[in-house]
Amino acid sequence: MQVKRFFAADMRQAMKLVRDELGADAAIIGNRRIAGGVELTAALDYKLSALAPRVPNMELEDELRKTQSRIVTAQAELSLRSEGESDKATNRQLFAGLPLTAAEPLVEPTYTEPARPAPAPAATGGVDPRAFDSMRFELNSLRELMEVQLGSLAWNQLQGSRPAQANLWRRLQRIGLSGPLSRDLLAMIGDIDEPRQAWRMLLAHLARMIATPEIEPLEEGGVIAMVGPAGMGKTTTLAKLAARYVLKYGAQNIALVSMDSYRIGAQEQLKTLGRILNVPVTHVDPGQSLVQALEPLLRKRVVLIDTAGLQASDPALRMQLESLAGRGIKSKNYLVLATTSQKQVLTAAYHSYKRCGLAGCILTKLDETASLGDVLSLAISHELPVAYLTDGPRIPDDLHLPRRHQLVSRAVSVQMQEEPSEEAMADMFADIYHSPTKQVG
Repeated sequence: MQVKRFFAADMRQAMKLVRDELGADAAIIGNRRIAGGVELTAALDYKLSALAPRVPNMELEDELRKTQSRIVTAQAELSLRSEGESDKATNRQLFAGLPLTAAEPLVEPTYTEPARPAPAPAATGGVDPRAFDSMRFELNSLRELMEVQLGSLAWNQLQGSRPAQANLWRRLQRIGLSGPLSRDLLAMIGDIDEPRQAWRMLLAHLARMIATPEIEPLEEGGVIAMVGPAGMGKTTTLAKLAARYVLKYGAQNIALVSMDSYRIGAQEQLKTLGRILNVPVTHVDPGQSLVQALEPLLRKRVVLIDTAGLQASDPALRMQLESLAGRGIKSKNYLVLATTSQKQVLTAAYHSYKRCGLAGCILTKLDETASLGDVLSLAISHELPVAYLTDGPRIPDDLHLPRRHQLVSRAVSVQMQEEPSEEAMADMFADIYHSPTKQVG
């Protein structure tokens, strides 16, 4: 028997290390929290694993599902226990500190001699926060472990029972779509058996799920702000939008505003653009009222605002987003997302900037990306209309209005060439267990 320890930042990464080194037959015999992550102890018996039949274990799956249900129940009890501590303390005072059990009758207290409240036992008194933290960690670790195991079981069963649908799952994974979105798409073509027709219908449904504005934002006019983290292409996109408008309508009814006082050269870059296009540029310093800065520009048909790409923890970001969300602004804020960014970066960007109210998103750097699945999954799941696409440095030639079917075709054309690994498919199925609907396949 081979026993080895694995260290990782979280349970999912640790499980991947176990699978990569010991294989899918390794057994987890211990886990604990350490500084900076988790430690897993895994064991592998070569003789047993070689003889073990590779068939789905229905009893094990049932036990895993029961355990997952217990985890959810335990987490609910933890939250209810903390909320009910004050009520329990009040009850103990009402009954003079005497514990009540099912066998003891409720007796009227006598008032001849007031009873002195007895000190509460340590077990029922104040709860140590460290014990709660440790229990929550253990529950979260067990939940992640169950999700990984259930995901692997579900994927193996789907391959054996419905190989045609398993192939569609692989093709959607090659595009990079999320697990929940893939599940919803496959549910729409459940009655189609012919593989080519099923794939065409999948792509058609995917195109219908991508939202686009009914009217182009520049045609609609008003205050339009580019928001998003640094490096997404906000300033370049603003320059393309401004040039597109000037070439079509002239420079009389458009103005540029910069709220970026943090990036070196940001204001000079916008000033240069203003001189080239003969468009006025206004700079808003930190702490300055955006409403007052926009007052001289009220007669302009279009006002484009370039914002600073700040970290989510920066207090200046909160002030900037509050200014854009102010009642006197009526700004249409578009989240600029680089399609080259990782899924975690895109998700963090949405949650950081959604507080200002997002009218949609603009997808940039399509000419550099290797996958469109992550950004399309984000836009669809959060119902963000895709307003514009950019696919190069030329101003404004590389700015395009989105066409849903063309966008899906582009996502298919840049998909991964190699088939996704079994571990990747199992991980995707594990992600599905985070969503409310648990049915897969």
